[in-house]
Formats: sequence, structure tokens, C-alpha cells
Amino acid sequence: MRMLNLVLVGYMGTGKSTVGKKLARRLGMKFVDSDREVERVTGYTVNEIFKKFKEIRFRSEEKAALRRLTRNSGQIISTGGGAVLDPENVETLKNNGFVVCLTAEPEIIYQRLRRKKNRPLLQTENPLATIKEMLADRAPFYARADATVDTSEMDLEAVIAEVTRLYQEHKTQKRG
Repeated sequence: MRMLNLVLVGYMGTGKSTVGKKLARRLGMKFVDSDREVERVTGYTVNEIFKKFKEIRFRSEEKAALRRLTRNSGQIISTGGGAVLDPENVETLKNNGFVVCLTAEPEIIYQRLRRKKNRPLLQTENPLATIKEMLADRAPFYARADATVDTSEMDLEAVIAEVTRLYQEHKTQKRG
């Protein structure tokens, strides 16, 4: 029987990569990041793709990367923050995966990301306003996840415990 993927979606700065890597070690699963897969295949960083080819090219590469990654099972997949904007991506991810959306309050996301210069969508006059606007726009897309965990006030161990619980519960229900 194929082991279901555990897919982490959500806005940047909610903890997808950090949580995903630690979860993979804890659960003995492989960790894969769709942004790193795009970079591996194209030879460009996500930032370079946005600058040279624009967001539409990145989204196309992201879609192809998600299709490749979801062919395998029993892995933790961390997606880019906008991966869920394409309904086909959500379908691809749910086809062989349990999708958990990590969320956080806009102010907390801003605190986590404010020093990072490799976030092309936040290179604006008012990054906090941008975060709030993007979260509002993306809310219906993030709502399509199988479960949601708010990482705002939780430490890493608590987030990992909650995501693990949800995943195990889902696997049990699938079998039962």
C-alpha cells in the first residue's frame, strides 16, 4: 500500500520548510521542497526566475515540479506559498497527499520575513500591507487544505506534534 504524502501549504513565513524538515526526520520520511525542485530543474533561483521571466514562468515550472514530486509517495512536500492558487495543483497534491495549511498572523509573518531579501513578492513600499492583502486574496485557496494549523503562537515542537496528529488521524480514517 502506498504511503500518503504529507503536503504543507501556506503563505511564506508560516514555517513550511522548517516544520517539513523536522517532520521528515521525526516520521522517517523524505523531505522535498517544490521551490528547490524548480531551482534544480531550471538552474535559476526562484528570485532569478521572477526577475528574468516573471511570475507566470515560475508558476508553470512550479506546476511541473509538483506533478513530478507527487509521483512518489511517503514524503513530506513543502510547496511555495502560491502553489494553491492553481486548482490543478491542489488536485495534484490531494490526489496522493494529506494537505495541511500552515497559517500565521500577518504581523508575525512580517516579523519572520522582514530581514529576508529573497522574497520577490515582498519587495514593496509596505510589506505588511502586502502580506495582509495577499493573505486575504489567498484565503479561499488555502481553505481547500484538508486541515489548518495556526503557527502564530505555537513553538516548533507544538506545530510538529499537531501536524503529526492530524496526519496520523487522517491515515487511520482512510483505512477505517
